[in-house]
Amino acid sequence: MSSTQAPLRLRSNRVSVPRRADIDGLRAFAIVLVVIYHVWLGRVSGGVDVFLLVSAYFLTVSFLRRSNALRPADLVHFWARRFARLIPAAAVTIFGVLGFAAAFLPGSQWQSIWTQAWASLFYVQNRELSATAVDYYARTEVFPSILQHFWSLSVQGQVFVLWPILILGAVLLARAFGWTVRTVLTVMFGVLFAVSLAYSVSLTAADQQVAYFSTPARLWEFALGSLAAILLPRLTIPASWSAILGWLGIIALVTCGIVLDVGAGFPGFAALWPTLAAVAIILAGQTDGGREPSSYRFLASAPLRFVGRSAYALYLVHWPVLVGYMTLTDSTNVGFGGGLIVIGISFVTAMLVQRAVELPVGRLMGGLRRNAAIVLASILVVAVPLGAWQLSDGLRVATSSPENNPGAAVLMPWLATRATADAPVVPSSTRLDSDWVELEGPCTGSFRPAGAAAAKTCVQTDPIADAPTFLVIGDSHVQQWLGAVLPILREDGWNVVALLKGGCAFAPGEDATEACVTWRDQAEEYAVAQSADVVMLVGTKAMPMSPDERVPYGLEQRIDALVESGSQVILMRDNPRFDFDMYRCWEDAGSETDCDVAVSDVLADSDPAADLTREGTVYSIDLTEYLCPDGVCTPVVGNVAVFLDDNHLSATYAASLSPAVVAALRLIPGIPLG
Repeated sequence: MSSTQAPLRLRSNRVSVPRRADIDGLRAFAIVLVVIYHVWLGRVSGGVDVFLLVSAYFLTVSFLRRSNALRPADLVHFWARRFARLIPAAAVTIFGVLGFAAAFLPGSQWQSIWTQAWASLFYVQNRELSATAVDYYARTEVFPSILQHFWSLSVQGQVFVLWPILILGAVLLARAFGWTVRTVLTVMFGVLFAVSLAYSVSLTAADQQVAYFSTPARLWEFALGSLAAILLPRLTIPASWSAILGWLGIIALVTCGIVLDVGAGFPGFAALWPTLAAVAIILAGQTDGGREPSSYRFLASAPLRFVGRSAYALYLVHWPVLVGYMTLTDSTNVGFGGGLIVIGISFVTAMLVQRAVELPVGRLMGGLRRNAAIVLASILVVAVPLGAWQLSDGLRVATSSPENNPGAAVLMPWLATRATADAPVVPSSTRLDSDWVELEGPCTGSFRPAGAAAAKTCVQTDPIADAPTFLVIGDSHVQQWLGAVLPILREDGWNVVALLKGGCAFAPGEDATEACVTWRDQAEEYAVAQSADVVMLVGTKAMPMSPDERVPYGLEQRIDALVESGSQVILMRDNPRFDFDMYRCWEDAGSETDCDVAVSDVLADSDPAADLTREGTVYSIDLTEYLCPDGVCTPVVGNVAVFLDDNHLSATYAASLSPAVVAALRLIPGIPLG
């Protein structure tokens, strides 16, 4: 039968899998695509998906070679050896990032970098990024996280722990029942591929940001690589077919990131494009004539072999170099010339890491103890300076004196308070992420809402029997005002309950997601049924750098329902919103006046919520004079940062507003507060 009649041929069951130079080149080619797409196109290429697949291919091939003699104890040796190869270069990269952060990044970014450095070091960065991606309260940085690219290495590291366990289980199962290891592995990885792909498609449709960093949603890519390692070596194809197949695969890889929005559509069905292209390239190398096709020779060429020697290091360093360059030039567009600089520095740095770290470590590697010592020493390279840095910052914050930071109290003449000159401003830049007002815990007992969406967002203070109830409902803007009233409520012995959902306005006419609509409807049902003594809402909505402040659409309907249920309503005027990060501006400028904004530029001339007031039931409180004293919104008052970012008050400053709230409440008849 001619080769044209039999495009695929099956080899013997006993197939040794030699090291394939073209697959090494494929991995290097994928990394080059990642770098080019990141630097010049500002897009995701799909090269990382190939990188993950190829890593599973090599891992599976490695275990197949010794499957007949595989023992449980071998896994410990494998893990020690594998991570002794991976962690040193990663640790050096993280150490360099920490040094860059200390020298060039503002303190408001340090906390997230510290957290991500630990997460990257211990291969859980994907989980950290996933949590941050869905956290409404996470600070939005000007540039991407400098350690963001460690998500894929974390997924890979987790699979390097899981895969040997699965393979060992398959080997033991095959021995117990007299089956072939390849058959058991084929079934196992086939099922894993199908289940993970189905989960990936479902999760990508439901929450793509979470899916992108999810290990279970990525397992099918590794399973596909393992299936390729098990099945493809038994197949051969004619040289004429392999050349076409190989180049089609290469072209598909190059164009994937251009045709598909990888960053927004992966890892669902769309990720089959680059992974199947990689499988096609691997299959293209299985020729029956002994002569490698042109695609094979391209991937096994000297330039790609050269890149391949430092491909891992290149992936490690290119992203920090890119983000570092953007930070230093204060631009998210590096341009062609800047891109050449970034790529050049990345290649040079990668070669230095490869020659100064990877090669020496490789020569030091040996038995289990030596490899474990390498892993431990590498971890300490990051853990010691990072821990010391965090400890010193914590000591600095702990030794600061509250008397030096009166905040808004300096604007209240009846308190006769003055700020200490040159005292450190609070919250410190490294404490911004945690400077939100929080209550003791989730709602329980009679305070727990019946609706699941509302119950999930309900928090309360420790309950006090027969005490009046103060209910707070809304998004992050009412949460921040809770910080101003909470000290008063605690002192006067009230129960405090809050239904808080970031980014979700309580007013029914405001734009909202389906989840938000469900939540706010349940919140209204809860508030009406609860009949709290007082309900606090945000009565206006400020617009960024605009005086077009207004009442939230449909808020009157909510107020009517609350009043009819027997509650009194307090409407807090919204705080100013800007088109820049006020804290970051002060941090960069080093001056309290360089970031000043006239209040007339960001708020209406008078409180729009004043028109909603009703004698005896609905009241409005306007504290603008304490946010923007003398008609100017400024980043720092009384040695306290007024704003966390571009539109939120710091909890520290909100707490300092309590005396002003007391003064306002004393003018409200019928509310026994203050």
